[in-house]
Amino acid sequence: MRKWFAIFGFALATAHHAGAQEVAPYAIDIPRWFTETFLDLREDIRDAARDGRRVMVYIGQDGCPYCKQLMVTNFSQRTIVEKTRKHFVAIALNMWGDREVTWLDGRSMREKDLARLLGVQFTPTLLFFDEKGAVVARLNGYYPPHRFEAVLDYVSGKQEQREPLAQYLAQAVKEPASPRLIDEPFFVRPPYDLRRKPGSKPVAVVFETAWCAACDELHREGFRRPDVRALLERFDVAQFPLGARTALTTPDGRETTAEAWARELNVIYTPTVAFFDATGNEVFRIEAFLRPFHLAASLDYVASGAHRSEPSFQRFIEARAADMRARGERVELWQ
Repeated sequence: MRKWFAIFGFALATAHHAGAQEVAPYAIDIPRWFTETFLDLREDIRDAARDGRRVMVYIGQDGCPYCKQLMVTNFSQRTIVEKTRKHFVAIALNMWGDREVTWLDGRSMREKDLARLLGVQFTPTLLFFDEKGAVVARLNGYYPPHRFEAVLDYVSGKQEQREPLAQYLAQAVKEPASPRLIDEPFFVRPPYDLRRKPGSKPVAVVFETAWCAACDELHREGFRRPDVRALLERFDVAQFPLGARTALTTPDGRETTAEAWARELNVIYTPTVAFFDATGNEVFRIEAFLRPFHLAASLDYVASGAHRSEPSFQRFIEARAADMRARGERVELWQ
């Protein structure tokens, strides 16, 4: 069996500010118990299976507050670290890195090219592979410790053979949260005809569930912000409970139900915010824990039309933050 080597010496990865133009080998200070391999994911998966473990691939970037939160908060908790080390081979990739990675089909490419191939828009992104190389869970963004630990239990226990991740989390994660969806004055009212016409605003469709702490936070901390509210005025905003049979007309003119549409869109996490342009096509999506700065950036990314010319949301965020600083505005990524 090919040996794995522990990663050392990443303290310098966070020694410089993201804007200092320093080239760091990894996104942030990776825990030393992460594994360094030759980055042939086919071999990594086979070797992990021989050990009775599965592969977890983390994709991050320098200066990412959510990546730091994952490492500092989640991976500072003993139970999470013990479960991850026992059941997984943890491999770190840099969203903008140049190391060669061999993908499951045998193609070799740079880390940044693999991130592009996988459609990585948020960091951290985590992929969990089974013994045959199938992705059994994908986390697009930061999950707080209690939800992240539940995902570890789901994948290590091979629960994907029994039920979808969203269904498992709904039962396994007990959170103090509202027993009903929170209404907002800017939500469109029934009948839900979301068809786009010439000159229509883009649509932001919010899928939520009851007892969802992250959904509550979206309303409490995100939708209350003046900058977010100003950007929301540039959208028609609709809210649907995940799994509801509410009748609606989709932005591209099809009659369906919220439940069927969510299944068609492969919505499995809440809250999910799907953005549709004036032609009725989905152009962007949020499906993880977002702080208000990134929520505002997501709205601006679509409302401004920047998604048409800049395919990388991360590059848009960097340019937007730089413009804000140039105007003398304070940029708080975690606020």
